[in-house]
Amino acid sequence: MTEMTAELPSGPLTGVRVIELAGIGPGPFAAMMLADLGADVIRVDRVGDVDPSSFGTPHPDLLNRGRRSIAVDLRSTDGREVALALITDADALIEGFRPGVTERLGLGPADCHAINPRLVYGRMTGWGQDGPYAPYAGHDITYLALTGALHGVGRAGEPPVPPLNLLGDFGGGGMMLALGVVAALYAVRGGAAGQVVDAAIVDGVAVLSTQIHALRRLGMWQDPRGVNLLDGGAPFYDSYECADGRYIAVGALEPKFYDELVRRTGFPLPPDEALDRTDPANWPALRAAWARLFRTRPRDEWAALLATSDSCLAPVLDWQEAPEHPQLAARRTFVVHDGVRQPAPAPRFSGSPTALRRPPPWPGEHTDEVLDEIGYPADRVAQLRTAGAIG
Repeated sequence: MTEMTAELPSGPLTGVRVIELAGIGPGPFAAMMLADLGADVIRVDRVGDVDPSSFGTPHPDLLNRGRRSIAVDLRSTDGREVALALITDADALIEGFRPGVTERLGLGPADCHAINPRLVYGRMTGWGQDGPYAPYAGHDITYLALTGALHGVGRAGEPPVPPLNLLGDFGGGGMMLALGVVAALYAVRGGAAGQVVDAAIVDGVAVLSTQIHALRRLGMWQDPRGVNLLDGGAPFYDSYECADGRYIAVGALEPKFYDELVRRTGFPLPPDEALDRTDPANWPALRAAWARLFRTRPRDEWAALLATSDSCLAPVLDWQEAPEHPQLAARRTFVVHDGVRQPAPAPRFSGSPTALRRPPPWPGEHTDEVLDEIGYPADRVAQLRTAGAIG
């Protein structure tokens, strides 16, 4: 697998500086996306997390890749001074605390806009900045539950299944925050003032489910899960176990693709019948017939037979197998950086290509470097460290 390196600035956000107040999940993912796109992201970590003996060694959290880390005690007066100094010349800030936390720290939107009116202030929460649930904790599964999205994931007659945390934390949360920050930066470049981007996972997941709401209005989606075209209800849009216990995924929605699948596989096995697939009443029998057929060969044999066709079949690969698949290898969808295999930045840009520039930092690994950049003399840095304001 190709090693990806980038010594020079690259990506469409080159020249943009983002301050990230350290958090977990969707906030760091949004910061990673901005860093992958070329932004100079400085992560503000907690002083108590600093371990100088780890500096220069690999950090395992890939969500923190692409940025530098400075350790600051935001609860102290001196720490707040350092944070505001960082924010003074920044283009954007990202925070993922509960509503009101940064205001109590003296680092809320009003505090920051007073010193930097052009700042884009990105806020990441599950419930949003207001509403009856805003003050309370939650996780991906609870946000999905309230939006209706969790209800729609699972087999018919069985409990809802959490779709990892990709849909809430990262799709409806971090990705929406990154998009919002970029949109607000574009507005600032056009002459607008800085503003707050209020990204809530419940809002983002609701937007992602727009098509399902549209299909319901069109009478093309039923509320019970596992009985619809795209939720595993249709036998031609589902996964099947093969002879070796591994799985293939079938997505032959359109008639011409289904016909290709039928032709290539020799469906059905005797005495099964090729029933009318457009009638949902036939779906249970068709699913049983397809299941019987796919259990006659191992997964990779089916994949080899159908790979170069429009039958819309693919092997269900595990986390180890996926990076080695020929399509993903050809696209360099996964790359190696500093000896670590990981997903490559996405999407691709023809004129300002992205690249992985830095491995994930340890908390406080770049404190002195960053403070020197913003004009702090060495003696002041020493005073701040002695006072515990930085680490």
